[in-house]
Amino acid sequence: LKLLRLSKLLLCIVALAIMLDCPSSIWVQFQDNCYIFLQEAIKVESIEDVRNQCTDHGADMISIHNEEENAFILNTLKKQWKGPADILLGMFYDTDDACFKWFDKSNMTFAKWTDQDDGEDLVDTCAFLHTKTGEWKKGNCEVSSVEGTLCKAAMPYEKKYLSGNHLDNILISALVIASTVILTVLGAIIWFLYKRNSDSGFTTVFSSAPQSPYNDDCVLVVAEENECNAQFD
Repeated sequence: LKLLRLSKLLLCIVALAIMLDCPSSIWVQFQDNCYIFLQEAIKVESIEDVRNQCTDHGADMISIHNEEENAFILNTLKKQWKGPADILLGMFYDTDDACFKWFDKSNMTFAKWTDQDDGEDLVDTCAFLHTKTGEWKKGNCEVSSVEGTLCKAAMPYEKKYLSGNHLDNILISALVIASTVILTVLGAIIWFLYKRNSDSGFTTVFSSAPQSPYNDDCVLVVAEENECNAQFD
């Protein structure tokens, strides 16, 4: 029973180490990142105020890099976060390089723009996610308030690589450690039982006095007969 409890405890520790990827339960994990929607409506003077909402939580404003991530955010906003119609993305237009960039400095590998005029003036332009269609639209960065802030944080390095071969190696190591502990405890129990039985057998053999084949009455009769014989002699 003790061995079973010990093995369960070890498995729980391994499971917790694997599961605890995001900072807390209010975050949502997808692939190698953690997401949180701060539902508090705030008044802001610039987009940097919005960004500070995320950096205060150790994250940055949302960046999206493929269709799967875009769909995940859209579905989570609808079902769990109950976000507004438009969410400000962590994107800005860099006039020096004449292109859009993510605030978290990740590469721009995906876009889902609505049909808009490419010749429009993009100075102070940011991007918004339309939560009904999942498409992006351009808008002015000078917002006065937001109805919620969507943040994203990359999982720590040691958590990010708890997948594939890395996860297999960790599980194998955990199983080896668990097996070693269990065998050690089992060996200790067997040795304890062996010593206890050995000590019990030793006491029984050597503490028992040899028994006479005659009882006390027989010994008394024999002694009297010997005394009588000595008198007649």
